[in-house]
Amino acid sequence: MDLRGKRIILGSNSPRRRELLKGLDIDFEIDTCNNFNECFSPDTPYSEVPVLMSEGKSAGFHRSLSDGEILITADTMVILSDEILGKPHTREEAVKMLRDLSGKEHRVITAVTLRDSSRMKTESDTTRVWFKDLSDEEIFYYLDKYRPYDKAGAYGVQEWIGYTGISRIDGSYFNVVGFPVHLVYRMLQEFIG
Repeated sequence: MDLRGKRIILGSNSPRRRELLKGLDIDFEIDTCNNFNECFSPDTPYSEVPVLMSEGKSAGFHRSLSDGEILITADTMVILSDEILGKPHTREEAVKMLRDLSGKEHRVITAVTLRDSSRMKTESDTTRVWFKDLSDEEIFYYLDKYRPYDKAGAYGVQEWIGYTGISRIDGSYFNVVGFPVHLVYRMLQEFIG
Protein backbone atom coordinates (compact mmCIF):
# COMPACT_ATOMS: atom_id res chain seq x y z
CA MET A 1 0.00 0.00 0.00
CA ASP A 2 1.26 3.46 -0.88
CA LEU A 3 1.10 5.45 2.35
CA ARG A 4 1.67 8.70 0.44
CA GLY A 5 4.12 9.89 3.06
CA LYS A 6 1.79 9.22 5.98
CA ARG A 7 3.29 8.03 9.26
CA ILE A 8 1.32 5.18 10.85
CA ILE A 9 1.28 4.83 14.64
CA LEU A 10 -0.11 1.74 16.33
CA GLY A 11 -1.34 2.63 19.81
CA SER A 12 -1.38 -0.92 21.17
CA ASN A 13 0.81 -3.11 23.35
CA SER A 14 -0.63 -6.29 21.84
CA PRO A 15 2.03 -8.48 20.19
CA ARG A 16 -0.73 -10.04 18.09
CA ARG A 17 -1.87 -6.68 16.70
CA ARG A 18 1.74 -5.76 15.99
CA GLU A 19 2.31 -9.03 14.10
CA LEU A 20 -0.91 -8.76 12.11
CA LEU A 21 -0.28 -5.13 11.11
CA LYS A 22 3.22 -6.18 9.95
CA GLY A 23 1.46 -8.67 7.68
CA LEU A 24 -0.02 -5.78 5.68
CA ASP A 25 3.54 -4.83 4.62
CA ILE A 26 3.27 -1.25 5.81
CA ASP A 27 5.76 0.67 7.89
CA PHE A 28 4.52 1.73 11.32
CA GLU A 29 5.77 2.63 14.74
CA ILE A 30 4.37 1.76 18.15
CA ASP A 31 3.49 4.38 20.75
CA THR A 32 1.39 3.21 23.68
CA CYS A 33 1.58 6.27 25.95
CA ASN A 34 -2.02 6.90 26.85
CA ASN A 35 -4.07 8.43 29.66
CA PHE A 36 -7.41 6.73 28.89
CA ASN A 37 -9.11 4.95 31.78
CA GLU A 38 -10.84 1.87 30.33
CA CYS A 39 -14.22 1.98 32.05
CA PHE A 40 -17.80 2.26 30.86
CA SER A 41 -21.29 2.61 32.26
CA PRO A 42 -22.98 -0.72 33.12
CA ASP A 43 -26.02 0.30 31.03
CA THR A 44 -23.92 0.65 27.86
CA PRO A 45 -25.09 -1.91 25.26
CA TYR A 46 -22.39 -4.60 24.99
CA SER A 47 -22.05 -4.22 21.24
CA GLU A 48 -21.10 -0.54 21.72
CA VAL A 49 -18.38 -1.09 24.35
CA PRO A 50 -15.55 -1.92 21.88
CA VAL A 51 -16.26 1.32 19.97
CA LEU A 52 -16.21 3.36 23.18
CA MET A 53 -12.95 1.74 24.27
CA SER A 54 -11.23 2.08 20.88
CA GLU A 55 -12.25 5.72 20.52
CA GLY A 56 -11.28 6.37 24.15
CA LYS A 57 -7.81 4.95 23.52
CA SER A 58 -7.51 7.21 20.48
CA ALA A 59 -8.68 10.33 22.34
CA GLY A 60 -6.45 9.45 25.30
CA PHE A 61 -3.28 9.38 23.18
CA HIS A 62 -0.63 11.38 25.04
CA ARG A 63 -0.06 14.08 22.43
CA SER A 64 -1.64 15.86 19.50
CA LEU A 65 -1.14 14.28 16.11
CA SER A 66 0.96 16.13 13.55
CA ASP A 67 -0.09 16.52 9.94
CA GLY A 68 0.67 13.30 8.12
CA GLU A 69 0.32 11.03 11.17
CA ILE A 70 -2.41 8.38 11.45
CA LEU A 71 -3.05 6.74 14.81
CA ILE A 72 -4.60 3.26 14.93
CA THR A 73 -6.26 2.04 18.13
CA ALA A 74 -8.46 -1.00 18.69
CA ASP A 75 -10.39 -2.89 21.32
CA THR A 76 -11.55 -6.51 21.30
CA MET A 77 -14.35 -7.95 23.42
CA VAL A 78 -15.52 -11.52 23.87
CA ILE A 79 -19.26 -11.57 24.51
CA LEU A 80 -21.09 -14.67 25.74
CA SER A 81 -24.86 -14.16 25.78
CA ASP A 82 -24.97 -10.69 27.36
CA GLU A 83 -21.77 -10.91 29.38
CA ILE A 84 -18.42 -9.40 28.48
CA LEU A 85 -15.54 -11.77 29.16
CA GLY A 86 -12.48 -9.61 29.74
CA LYS A 87 -8.94 -10.66 30.49
CA PRO A 88 -8.83 -13.04 33.45
CA HIS A 89 -6.95 -11.82 36.51
CA THR A 90 -6.57 -15.24 38.13
CA ARG A 91 -6.45 -18.90 37.18
CA GLU A 92 -9.87 -19.35 38.78
CA GLU A 93 -11.36 -16.63 36.56
CA ALA A 94 -9.79 -18.21 33.48
CA VAL A 95 -11.16 -21.66 34.40
CA LYS A 96 -14.64 -20.18 34.86
CA MET A 97 -14.50 -18.34 31.51
CA LEU A 98 -13.43 -21.44 29.58
CA ARG A 99 -16.07 -23.57 31.34
CA ASP A 100 -18.67 -20.94 30.42
CA LEU A 101 -17.52 -20.92 26.77
CA SER A 102 -17.47 -24.73 26.57
CA GLY A 103 -20.05 -26.13 24.17
CA LYS A 104 -21.43 -22.70 23.30
CA GLU A 105 -21.34 -19.96 20.71
CA HIS A 106 -19.96 -16.53 21.53
CA ARG A 107 -19.16 -13.33 19.65
CA VAL A 108 -15.86 -11.54 19.28
CA ILE A 109 -16.21 -7.84 18.45
CA THR A 110 -13.24 -5.66 17.56
CA ALA A 111 -13.56 -1.93 17.00
CA VAL A 112 -10.79 -0.15 15.09
CA THR A 113 -10.29 3.62 15.18
CA LEU A 114 -8.17 5.63 12.74
CA ARG A 115 -7.46 9.26 13.58
CA ASP A 116 -5.32 11.99 12.10
CA SER A 117 -5.03 15.68 12.99
CA SER A 118 -8.47 16.53 11.58
CA ARG A 119 -10.78 13.48 11.59
CA MET A 120 -11.57 10.17 13.20
CA LYS A 121 -13.27 7.04 11.88
CA THR A 122 -14.27 3.88 13.77
CA GLU A 123 -15.62 0.60 12.42
CA SER A 124 -16.33 -2.76 14.04
CA ASP A 125 -16.11 -6.37 12.98
CA THR A 126 -18.00 -9.26 14.59
CA THR A 127 -17.12 -12.95 14.40
CA ARG A 128 -19.16 -15.82 15.82
CA VAL A 129 -17.15 -18.63 17.41
CA TRP A 130 -18.25 -22.08 18.61
CA PHE A 131 -16.37 -24.16 21.17
CA LYS A 132 -16.83 -27.90 21.48
CA ASP A 133 -17.43 -29.26 24.96
CA LEU A 134 -14.15 -28.76 26.81
CA SER A 135 -13.10 -31.14 29.56
CA ASP A 136 -11.51 -29.81 32.74
CA GLU A 137 -8.41 -31.75 31.75
CA GLU A 138 -8.21 -29.78 28.48
CA ILE A 139 -8.87 -26.48 30.25
CA PHE A 140 -6.22 -27.11 32.91
CA TYR A 141 -3.66 -28.25 30.33
CA TYR A 142 -4.23 -25.12 28.25
CA LEU A 143 -4.05 -22.73 31.19
CA ASP A 144 -0.94 -24.37 32.65
CA LYS A 145 0.95 -24.49 29.37
CA TYR A 146 -0.20 -21.26 27.63
CA ARG A 147 -1.19 -18.92 30.50
CA PRO A 148 -3.63 -16.80 28.44
CA TYR A 149 -4.10 -14.09 31.06
CA ASP A 150 -3.52 -11.29 28.56
CA LYS A 151 -6.37 -12.46 26.31
CA ALA A 152 -10.06 -11.56 26.42
CA GLY A 153 -12.13 -14.63 27.17
CA ALA A 154 -9.03 -16.45 28.48
CA TYR A 155 -8.11 -17.97 25.14
CA GLY A 156 -6.13 -17.40 21.97
CA VAL A 157 -7.65 -18.87 18.82
CA GLN A 158 -4.11 -19.19 17.41
CA GLU A 159 -3.03 -21.44 20.30
CA TRP A 160 -3.63 -25.07 21.27
CA ILE A 161 -7.16 -24.46 22.57
CA GLY A 162 -8.10 -22.96 19.21
CA TYR A 163 -6.66 -25.91 17.32
CA THR A 164 -8.43 -28.50 19.48
CA GLY A 165 -11.47 -26.74 20.89
CA ILE A 166 -12.96 -24.42 18.29
CA SER A 167 -15.35 -26.29 16.06
CA ARG A 168 -16.59 -23.42 13.88
CA ILE A 169 -15.97 -19.76 13.07
CA ASP A 170 -18.35 -17.48 11.16
CA GLY A 171 -16.47 -14.34 10.16
CA SER A 172 -12.86 -13.17 10.26
CA TYR A 173 -10.35 -15.45 11.98
CA PHE A 174 -7.99 -12.48 12.41
CA ASN A 175 -10.72 -10.59 14.24
CA VAL A 176 -10.73 -13.38 16.83
CA VAL A 177 -6.94 -13.07 17.11
CA GLY A 178 -7.66 -9.42 17.97
CA PHE A 179 -7.18 -7.33 14.83
CA PRO A 180 -9.42 -7.56 11.73
CA VAL A 181 -6.67 -6.73 9.25
CA HIS A 182 -8.99 -6.82 6.22
CA LEU A 183 -10.95 -3.99 7.86
CA VAL A 184 -7.80 -2.09 8.88
CA TYR A 185 -6.45 -2.31 5.31
CA ARG A 186 -9.69 -0.99 3.77
CA MET A 187 -9.97 1.78 6.36
CA LEU A 188 -6.37 2.86 5.72
CA GLN A 189 -6.99 2.91 1.94
CA GLU A 190 -10.05 5.13 2.46
CA PHE A 191 -8.31 7.30 5.03
CA ILE A 192 -5.25 7.93 2.88
CA GLY A 193 -7.43 8.39 -0.19
